[in-house]
Amino acid sequence: MTRTLCLAQDPDSDALLAADPLALLFGMLLDQQIQMEKAFKGPKVIADRMSGLDVHRIAEAPEEEFVAIASEPPAIHRFPGSMAKRLQTLARFLIEHYDGDPEAIWTRDEPDGKTVMKRLKELPGFGDQKARIFLALLGKQLDVRPEGWREAAGAYGEDGARRSVADVRDKVTLAEVRDFKKAAKAAAKAGKGQ
Repeated sequence: MTRTLCLAQDPDSDALLAADPLALLFGMLLDQQIQMEKAFKGPKVIADRMSGLDVHRIAEAPEEEFVAIASEPPAIHRFPGSMAKRLQTLARFLIEHYDGDPEAIWTRDEPDGKTVMKRLKELPGFGDQKARIFLALLGKQLDVRPEGWREAAGAYGEDGARRSVADVRDKVTLAEVRDFKKAAKAAAKAGKGQ
């Protein structure tokens, strides 16, 4: 994983995301109820405060200590306490199931897209939609393309789509994704009103 990413819209944060699969998973987990850029800056904030991003140190840190790290201004999320706990739960899961190696999710035993999707959905904090978006992100931006990945990612895997973080490559595509989400939200709201 050494591609250039523009998810945090911050060069240092994006460099960490591109280089470290744990950072990318953490950013994806944080990407809810806050702006995408802030979510994907979170792993760099944690790395700076802990002198690196280490799955074992995060998993083994006393909960109160890790919550304090996540909550220190600027907090990593608008709900830093609950998100810190979720990050620790994810770190522990990765250690238990993947020997602490997040990349094993998409590399162990040369899985197909359907298998990677199943593994992503098993991660704490990753539901169906988050798993599909992450799989699309891997395929579209990091060249992780197990057989059948586009089908497993569903609409998020479509070439040329502007649906999610998987499609954000710069400020222009970020704006296009935001426009898509705004239109989808308006359509859903209009549908409920009928």
